[in-house]
Amino acid sequence: MFDDLKGKAVLVTGSSTGIGAAAARAFGAEGARVAVHFHRSEKEAAAVAGDIRKAGGEAVIVGGDVSKSAGAEAVVKGAAEALGGLDILVNNAGSMIRRAALTESDDAFFDAMIDLNVRSVVAACRAAVPIFLAAGRGNIINVGSIAARLGGSPRSSLYAASKGFVSTFTKALALEYAAHGIRVNAVAPGTVATPFQYTVYTEAQLADVAKTIPLGRVGRAEDIAGAFLYLASDAASGWVTGQILEVNGGRLMP
Repeated sequence: MFDDLKGKAVLVTGSSTGIGAAAARAFGAEGARVAVHFHRSEKEAAAVAGDIRKAGGEAVIVGGDVSKSAGAEAVVKGAAEALGGLDILVNNAGSMIRRAALTESDDAFFDAMIDLNVRSVVAACRAAVPIFLAAGRGNIINVGSIAARLGGSPRSSLYAASKGFVSTFTKALALEYAAHGIRVNAVAPGTVATPFQYTVYTEAQLADVAKTIPLGRVGRAEDIAGAFLYLASDAASGWVTGQILEVNGGRLMP
């Protein structure tokens, strides 16, 4: 479907499970060469890479803690070395960590939230941009959240705010590097049934959320994958930059 993605070198951070894994598999199915990133879940990352290879694609795995600037930069550089370059960076790694009201949050929790959801994106972009500048083109797709617009679910204010940063940073980078052939966009998922969601929602709570979604269900990781392919494809979205693509089953219609 997206023929121009064939042979492209793609790094998807946090792609051992959930939305990231679905995105990595989708890129592989389009013939892209994919770096599957993990922090702790090496076995799961290897399984994703194996699925890509079985489907006829090319995949490598890259480990590292992207919540540390040096770790994020090493992951980008390691992926570029393993793939012989880098065309597309998908900054998917992130988490709510846990639910905590503001009065339950201390500086350590704040720092952990910012490190994982903000610092990782900034550091990975900082490492990727010189590669893209040297090539005269590049594509960054960040992962935001419906929480950035709605303020998040109960006791998730810092998570929502961190994803608000991602949205604004996406637009700022798009303006800064458009003249250099670098497109920067974001995908903002709604509630998606992934291992991440099951750490902060019960089954009953997810069922309640589903009642608020016009399409009648929470999302699946595969529901988000097409948005990444669209934004990565110059043929499909070559005149699109600085946009936040909301994928949420109709729960939010900005």
